[in-house]
Amino acid sequence: MLCERVRAVSPGTASDAEVASEAPELGPGAGAARSVVLVLVVCGAVMTLQQTMILPLLPALPSLLGTSSTTASWLVTATLVTGAVVTPLVGRLADSFGKKRLVMITLSVVVAGSLLGGVSASIPALIVARAMQGCGLALVPVAISIMRDVLPRDRVPGGAAAMGASLAVGSAAGLPIAGLVVLYLDWHGIFWVTAASGALLLMAVVRVIPDGPVSSRDSFDYLGAVVLAGALTSVLLVLTKGNQWGWGEPRTRLLLVVGCALAIVWVPVELRSRSPVVDLRLASRPAVLSVNTCSLLIGFALFSNTLVTIQQLQIPRVTGSGFGMGMVEAGLWMIPPTLVGVVMAPVAASAIRRFGARLTLLVAAVQISGSFGLRVFFSEELWQVLAGAGLVAVGLSLAQAAIPTLTIQAVPVAQTASANGVNALLRSVGTSSASATMAAVAAVSFVHADGGTYPSFGAFAAMFWISAGATLIAAGVVAAGLVLQRSTRTLRAAVDGAQAG
Repeated sequence: MLCERVRAVSPGTASDAEVASEAPELGPGAGAARSVVLVLVVCGAVMTLQQTMILPLLPALPSLLGTSSTTASWLVTATLVTGAVVTPLVGRLADSFGKKRLVMITLSVVVAGSLLGGVSASIPALIVARAMQGCGLALVPVAISIMRDVLPRDRVPGGAAAMGASLAVGSAAGLPIAGLVVLYLDWHGIFWVTAASGALLLMAVVRVIPDGPVSSRDSFDYLGAVVLAGALTSVLLVLTKGNQWGWGEPRTRLLLVVGCALAIVWVPVELRSRSPVVDLRLASRPAVLSVNTCSLLIGFALFSNTLVTIQQLQIPRVTGSGFGMGMVEAGLWMIPPTLVGVVMAPVAASAIRRFGARLTLLVAAVQISGSFGLRVFFSEELWQVLAGAGLVAVGLSLAQAAIPTLTIQAVPVAQTASANGVNALLRSVGTSSASATMAAVAAVSFVHADGGTYPSFGAFAAMFWISAGATLIAAGVVAAGLVLQRSTRTLRAAVDGAQAG
């Protein structure tokens, strides 16, 4: 009886080997399973690619469309906010009404948004198009949950690692590809590229992805979804636009108050709902809470590494901390650090199988923290910047494989997609926080050069230290989880021994 009570009050604390995927195999053979993983990984790469392909176009859009740079920046903000808001909702719907169906619907929205962008020449239409494209970010957690359905338990970490690598590749490849498209084609070409790739992926999903089990047909929590969407939109707008609007401006403070108020209202709404968008009781379990905390902090480190590196490559040499590259050249130099993620994907999967996801995440967090510390002191030469970004990418690759694996292990099969959706949402909040932090730091520590204002190396160093601290906190969270896991295992063994005696 005592042993059963220990198990009941300590959910999610079993060892990695003990926590099995509860889903039945859907039946595809090894070749079919590989095809499923390939299609899902390409989905992840393309959905990430379209998020970054707009960046080379932003400096030219104000003159092309007769608008201001502030208005043009909404093309990035719309994608980020929509993706973050839609991700947990799509995850919940996928668990209830079928993952393949939601993947197809989401891809259709992305393709429609890309087509709208391809034929539009006005800012309002382009903002709507980019918002529709942002829905593609919701595909990643659903794709990982599909992998749980179709892959044997020991191959799920490999699938998660491959997905993490695809996100890195899509993020880095977007800059040089978009630069080449804009250089040789009309700027609408970046939308036509994503429309064509999305349409091809939609056909592949229809043909390759199995239907899979439908966990439940529970009614959807519309009230909870609306309140959550309002809270997330308000908070993310503050994070992404606060520096541009001014942190003390009335609209910034109003949005922050509205976001916090809606979040407070949302909690009791979800607790009373029979089919909540986010199961807060599940999310409060130590195993789930710790992995979501790590996702937030690792998301901060991920974007910090990319954001600082690309700025170091692009700001003028006369600042003393830049290399004066154009967007295409900088994007090409970003590919080598990105390839680290591709190379590390099988290593991450092997490490998780051998040592467990928790220990792998602990090592990754410590390694990321140390790598950011090194970047403070070794950023003078181009090779040092690239090597530093690559070192951080090593740990990020391990972490991005371990986090979804831990999420899968900690939640029931029926809530896999929604749990991964919440995890992805927190990663998005982490990336938005990194962007806001970089803007705030650069506003304090800057240099004037070539008629412009740029972040100083002091700003970059501050971001490295902050990122090192964030990932060190993540390491502490994981270490605490490991201690709890071993304590629970020892208690179980003692109880079992007492009962046997």
